[in-house]
Amino acid sequence: MSDVGMVKMDEEEQDRKIVVEFCHLLEKSKQLFNGLSSCRDLPQYGHRQWQAYFGRTFDVYTKLWKFQQQHRLILDSNYGLKRWQIGEIASKIGQLYYHYYLRTSETNYLNEAYQFYAAIRGRGYYSRAIKEDRPDLMVKKLRYYARFIVVCLLLKKMKLVRELVTELDKQIQEYTTTNHSSRYEPEDQLEWSLVLEEIKGFIKAEAAVAVLHADTNPIIVSHRLSPLTTPPCERSPHMTLSLQEIIIVGSACEQAKFSELTMDMFRMLQTLEREPTESSNPIGMGGMLPMMNVHDHDSSPATRTLPYGWGPGSKENGDRRHQRDNPHKYLLYKPSISQLLVFLASGFKELPPGGALLLYVSADGCFSTTQHPEDYGYELGGLATSVKRDGMENGIANRGKSSGFKEPHCLYPGDLYPFTRRPMFIIIDSDNSFVFQHVPRYFGQPLVVLMSPQDVPTAFQDFQHHGSLFTLFLHSPLTAFCYVCNVGDVPVHHWERCQGLIDKFITEASRLVTRCRMDEIEKGIGCIDSSYVQFFGDDFLRTLILRFVFCDVVLRIHRAFRGRHQRPRCEPPLPGAELLEHSSLTHIVLQLATALEVRRHFSEETEGD
Repeated sequence: MSDVGMVKMDEEEQDRKIVVEFCHLLEKSKQLFNGLSSCRDLPQYGHRQWQAYFGRTFDVYTKLWKFQQQHRLILDSNYGLKRWQIGEIASKIGQLYYHYYLRTSETNYLNEAYQFYAAIRGRGYYSRAIKEDRPDLMVKKLRYYARFIVVCLLLKKMKLVRELVTELDKQIQEYTTTNHSSRYEPEDQLEWSLVLEEIKGFIKAEAAVAVLHADTNPIIVSHRLSPLTTPPCERSPHMTLSLQEIIIVGSACEQAKFSELTMDMFRMLQTLEREPTESSNPIGMGGMLPMMNVHDHDSSPATRTLPYGWGPGSKENGDRRHQRDNPHKYLLYKPSISQLLVFLASGFKELPPGGALLLYVSADGCFSTTQHPEDYGYELGGLATSVKRDGMENGIANRGKSSGFKEPHCLYPGDLYPFTRRPMFIIIDSDNSFVFQHVPRYFGQPLVVLMSPQDVPTAFQDFQHHGSLFTLFLHSPLTAFCYVCNVGDVPVHHWERCQGLIDKFITEASRLVTRCRMDEIEKGIGCIDSSYVQFFGDDFLRTLILRFVFCDVVLRIHRAFRGRHQRPRCEPPLPGAELLEHSSLTHIVLQLATALEVRRHFSEETEGD
C-alpha cells in the first residue's frame, strides 16, 4: 500500500476515534443530566448531597462543548452533526446554570444561563427544527423558549421577554399547524396555548406601575438590593446576626404564576438578592464551569470557578456562607407539609453560628371554627400550602368545619415552634396571617413575625390575582404606594424624585429605630424588642423591617384602609409613638402623596385612625 493510502487510512481511523469519543461524551452527558433533572435522585435541600454530582456534570459538558468546537468539521462530515444538536447541548448547559442559580442563589449564574440561551437564539441553532419532521425536536425548541423567558424575567429584560413571547406564539402556531408524522400529539396545542397565556398573564401582572421615558416608552426598574438602595444603619455591637438561609413558599391559589413561580415568589426572591454586577466573580477555587464565547463559536470556552465549598471535591466550610453575595434560598411552589418541614429542617441544620433563617409564606388561609381556642398553636387555623389532595381542598372549602380534627396538610403556627431554637425571621402573607402572632419564644432566640393585612378594601380585591399588596410593599414601596393611590404610570424624572422621598422615609425610620435602642440603653426605657436590633445589622432584614414600617404608616393614614384587619401586624410589636406613629414619618408620606397629586387619598395628620 502506498504512503498516500496509509496516511488516508490513518486519517480515517483518527476521524472514527473522534466520532466515537464524541458519542461517548454525548451519552455520558445525557446520563448525568438526566440524573439531575428527570430522575430527581438528588434532593434540592442540603448542600453535600448534590454538589459533587453537579460538578461532574459540568465537567463532562465542558469537555463535550470543547470537543465539538475543536472537531466541528470532522463531526459535520463523519457524524452528520446538525446545528440543532449543538443548540441542544448549549440549552442543557444553560439549564445547568439556571438550576445552579436556584441552588446557590448566586445571580451571576443566572447571567451565564442567559448568555447560553441568547447565543442559541442569535445563531439560530433551532431555526430549521421545523424542517426535521420531528415533533419531539419542536417540543424541545418550545421548552427552550419557555426557559429563556423565565431567565429574562428574573433578569428584568422585559423588552426581550416580549420579543420572545411573540416568537414563541409564532413557533406554537407553526408546530400545531404543520402536518407532522403520527408521533405528533394534538393535545400539545392546548397545553402550549395555556403556557403562552400563563406567560402573558404573568407579564401583565408584573407591570403593576409603568415608569415612562419622555417618549412614553416604559423603562425597567430593578428592585434587587444595591449599594445605592441599601438602607443606612448606625451599627452597634448588638447587631450580631446575618441572614444565611431563606425558604420562599408560594401557595396562593388563583395568583399569576409561570414555571412554578407565583408573582409573590418572583417578587420576594428578587428582594432578597443583590444586584448582579459585570465585574463580580464567584469566590473560590472549586470545579470549573464551561462558559460559551458568544462572539466566536470556534474558540475555546472561557472558564469560571465555582464558589468555594460548592465545587466537586471541595470541603464544606461554614465560613463559605459569609462569602456569598446572597443568602441561600429554597423556592417551594405549593409544597406538601412534609416537603416544607424537610426544607425547614435542612435550612435549620445549615445555619452557621450567627446565622438567621427567613421563612416567607404566601398562601391562602386554612380557617378554624373553634369557639374557645386554648392551643394557639393549632386551634386558630393556619395556611394551606398545597391543594393537591382532595382532603385539603375540602378543608379549605369548609374552612375548618370538621369534627374537631386538625387539617393534616395545613401549616399551623405550632409547626414552627421546634425551629425557633435558632434565630428566625418569619413573613406571612395570607388572609389568615394574624394567627402567627402567638408563636412563643420558648428558647430565647431572636424571633420576628411580619404579618400581612388579612383583608383589603373592595376596590383592590379584584387585583389580588396580580400578587399580594403586602409583598409588593416589601418588594417595591413606591410601586405599592402608587398602586394604592390608583397611579398607573409615572414619568421617570418624577419617579426618581418620589424615590428620593422613599429613601428619606427609610433613612428617618432607621434613625428612629436606632434612637429607640439608644433610649433603652441610656434611659432604661425598653421601647423596641431586642430581636429587631439583632436582625437590624443585616442589609436584607433591615430593608424588610423598614419597608414594613412604610407599609404600616401608609395604610394607617390611607382613607380606604380603615379596619385593623386591613393593616399589617408584627410580633413583637414595634413601638407606636416612637416609630409607627411618629410625626416625621407621617409627614414624609404626605409629602409623597402631594408629589404624586394623590393627597386626597390620605387623612390629615391630626385625624388619627
